[in-house]
Amino acid sequence: MTVFIETTDTENYRWIDARFDLKDSAWGSERFAAEHVAGAIHWDLENDLSDMASENGRHPMPSKEQLTQLFQAAGLELTDSIVVYDQGGSPYAARAWWLLSYAGFEHAFISRVGFDELKQQGIATSTESTSYSASSITPEFNDGLLATRKDVQQIVDGKELGVLIDARSAERYAGINEPIDAVAGRIPGARNYDWSQLVSNGAFRTDEEFGGLLQPKEPAVVYCGSGVTAAALYAMLAEKQYEGLKLYVGSYSDWISDEDSVVEIDRDEHPEAADDQTRAVLAKLIEEGYTGEMLMKKFEYEKSLLEDKK
Repeated sequence: MTVFIETTDTENYRWIDARFDLKDSAWGSERFAAEHVAGAIHWDLENDLSDMASENGRHPMPSKEQLTQLFQAAGLELTDSIVVYDQGGSPYAARAWWLLSYAGFEHAFISRVGFDELKQQGIATSTESTSYSASSITPEFNDGLLATRKDVQQIVDGKELGVLIDARSAERYAGINEPIDAVAGRIPGARNYDWSQLVSNGAFRTDEEFGGLLQPKEPAVVYCGSGVTAAALYAMLAEKQYEGLKLYVGSYSDWISDEDSVVEIDRDEHPEAADDQTRAVLAKLIEEGYTGEMLMKKFEYEKSLLEDKK
């Protein structure tokens, strides 16, 4: 299926601005007010695309009632062609796109490039807000696209078939560096693909292949820290015709909220290597510019050298 497109057509598409900054939650709405694609409406990650009153992770899944109200207020119909954009090279448009897909919008897309590039390409912009008459839309929610903690536990326990894919950075996946969540590590058995590898120069690459990560019809649950960056990886896998995909919106922050949930960390596999040694090696590699899969390959090599010296 086509997920990522590059267009400046404001006549035949409804546009949704999903710009956001995790470090400054007001930034996206402020940028929208300053200038946006003509006719666009703004959806905020925390106010619109999450149910922050829920305890199921940092950016919990909105209720069906909340989503229905959001779509109705925007005047959307299931037949609309929709393009979602953000600042570029970010996962926020993908989160909005996934929720639209979950609700039954079959003609929703993600702009491959962000707002600044769209503007460079000559898209019409405005500083004025646009209001639309409310619709009476009844979404067609597909719960088959959504994974819950219970679903993930079934996979971990071997009671259901499925692959878990962790979209966080390699160092967070390994449990070596955890800047956000209280417990470092990953969901047991998960594979890793750093979502940021999908981005180059502020735009999504569509030439990535995932043959070593997942087979085309292999059922998979994608997660990250709070169901945001995982949506970007989910979207790219969908673009590449992978089937049987689910998004664990609660993600790792929801998983560790249950004190009975088990996590894996790479340090468990090397108890003889002191934490300060492994952390020093990792810090050095990050400083040298290693990221993603290359970081972990180099990290494993450097750890093996430490072992050889013992």
